[in-house]
Amino acid sequence: MVAVKEILLQVLIACSPAFLFPLIFERCRPHPVQNAGPERNSYYNILLCSCLISILICSTFSTYLFGIIPLNYFLPSLFIGMLYGRLRDGLILAAVQLIIYILITPFKGIGFLLDTGLVLYPMVLLSSARFKRGGRQAKLITLSFFLLAGQYLSTSLSFLTWPLSYKMDLTVILFGIVNIAAAVVIGGLLLVVIESSLDKERLQMQVTQLSRRYFREAEKLQQMMDAAPVSILLLDQQGRIVSVNDTFLNFYRTEHPEAVKEELVGRMLNETLKGLDIEIFGARAERTLRNRETTSELMQVGERMFYTSTSPIKRGHTDETFGAVIIIQDITELETLRTELGNVERLSLVGQMAAGITHEIRNPMAVVRGFLQLMKEKSPPSLDHYYRIVMDELDRANGIINDFLSLAQSRSVNKEECQLHDIIHELSPLLWADANLRGQSIELKLAPYLPTLPLNNKEIKQVILNLSRNAMEAMEDKGQLTLETRNIPGGVELRVTDTGPGIPPAKQEKLFQPFFTTKAQGTGLGLALCLSIIERHNGMISVESDEGRGTTFSVKFMKPLGHNAGDA
Repeated sequence: MVAVKEILLQVLIACSPAFLFPLIFERCRPHPVQNAGPERNSYYNILLCSCLISILICSTFSTYLFGIIPLNYFLPSLFIGMLYGRLRDGLILAAVQLIIYILITPFKGIGFLLDTGLVLYPMVLLSSARFKRGGRQAKLITLSFFLLAGQYLSTSLSFLTWPLSYKMDLTVILFGIVNIAAAVVIGGLLLVVIESSLDKERLQMQVTQLSRRYFREAEKLQQMMDAAPVSILLLDQQGRIVSVNDTFLNFYRTEHPEAVKEELVGRMLNETLKGLDIEIFGARAERTLRNRETTSELMQVGERMFYTSTSPIKRGHTDETFGAVIIIQDITELETLRTELGNVERLSLVGQMAAGITHEIRNPMAVVRGFLQLMKEKSPPSLDHYYRIVMDELDRANGIINDFLSLAQSRSVNKEECQLHDIIHELSPLLWADANLRGQSIELKLAPYLPTLPLNNKEIKQVILNLSRNAMEAMEDKGQLTLETRNIPGGVELRVTDTGPGIPPAKQEKLFQPFFTTKAQGTGLGLALCLSIIERHNGMISVESDEGRGTTFSVKFMKPLGHNAGDA
C-alpha cells in the first residue's frame, strides 16, 4: 500500500502541468490577433514555466520503491517541453534536470546517462519540428515511444543492480512495469491537455477572425448603402428595422431633426414612417414581407412622386426568408425634368416649324416689295411718302425674320484662330460713321496684346455691332462709346460701355430674353442673338448698369483646354 501511495503522489505531482498550463495560458495569453498562430512567445513561456515547476517538484519528492526502483516522473514534463517548445526551452529544461540530478544523487557513471535519459535528449530535440507538424495521434505515438524508452532505461538499470531474490519477486517486477506505464500515461495526459488548449486557442482565433471579417463586411455594406442616392432600409422577419442608410436618415430628419440611426434600429417600420410623406408605404411593405414577393410601385403623395421597391432577403439558395430590403427613391425632380424635357422637345419642334414658315415668308415679301417699287415708279410723286412707309415696314419685317432665323439656328460654326483686335479694327470705320451721324464719339482701350482665340469672324462682328449700336441708340448727342479689351485668367474680356441713362434693375434680368426690348421700335432679338453666339463660342455675357451713369456689357471668351496659341 505504501508503494501505491508513493506512485499516486508522484503521478499527481507529474500531472501538475496538466492543471497549470491551461490555467495560466487562459489567464495570461494575449487576445488573438490576425495571422497569429498558437506558437507565440506567451505560449512558449507558459509551457516552459509549467514544465520547470513539475520537474522541480518531482525531483524534490522523488523516492525509491522497495529501495531500488527510482520513482521520479520528470521525463513526461521534460520531453513535453522539448517537443512542444523552442530549442532553447528544451536545452534549459535539460540543463535544469541534469543539475538537479547531480545535486541530489551521487554520481553513478553510466547510471547518470540512464537515470536522466540523457542519451535520448538529442533524439527528442531533433524530433521537435516534425513532432509539431504531426497530428495528435502521431504526437502521442512519438511521445509514448520516448517515455517508454527513457523510463525503461532508468528502471532496467535498477533491475540489473537488484539482488537475485528481488529479480524473482513478481510484486517488484509488477511495480517496475507499472512505473514505466505510469510515465507513459502521464505523458499522454499532458499531451491531451496541451492539444486541447491549443485547439481551443485555434478555435477562438478562428471565431475572432470570422467576427472581424463579419464586422468588416457589415461596415463595407453600410458604407455602400450610405453612398447610394436612394433611401434603403433593411428589415427582419417581424418588420423591425435592422439598418438604414444616410439618405433615409436625412429624409427622416425633415420631420425629426434630432434623429440618429441608433434610435431607428429595432423600431417597427410602420411606427418609423408615421408622419412622413411615405407613411402609406409601411403597410404595403409589411404585406409584401409576409407574402415573400418582390414588389415595386410608383406612389404619388401630394406634389411628390416616389418609386418604392421591396425585396425579400433569402438564406442561400433556399426559400427561407429572414428579412427584406426596401428602396425608396424620391423621383419628383426626375419627373419634373422629364416633363420639362417633353416641353422642350415640343418647343423645339414648334421652333423648327416657325423657322421654316418664316423662311418661306421672305419669298412672297420680296415679290411684294418688287411690285411696290414698280408701282412707285408709275405712281405720281405725291404717293412716294406712302410707298416709302410700306417698304420700310417690309424691310423691318425682313430684319426681324433674319434675326429670328439666326437665333433659331443651332448649327455648329466654323472657327479659326483670330485676334479680337483685328475684328475690332475692321469694324472701326463703320462704328465711327454711325457715331458721327449721331454726334457721338468712340474711345478704344485695347490691351497691349491678347492671345488668339478660336472665333467665327462673322458672328463676333455681329455681336460687337449689335452691342455698339444698342449703346449708341441708348445715348443722346455728345455721348461716348468705349470699347475695351482685357486679359483675364484663362481668356479675354471685351467691355462695351456707354454714357446713356442706364437700365433699371428690374429690366436687366430680362434683357437676354427673346422679344424683350426697351426700345419703341426694337424687336427684342438682338441681345438674345448675341447670347446665342457667345454661348456657341463657350463664352459668357453679363451687364452692369447704374441709372443715370451708363451701362457696360461684358463679354468673356475663355481659351479651350490645351489651347497654346501664341500671343499677338
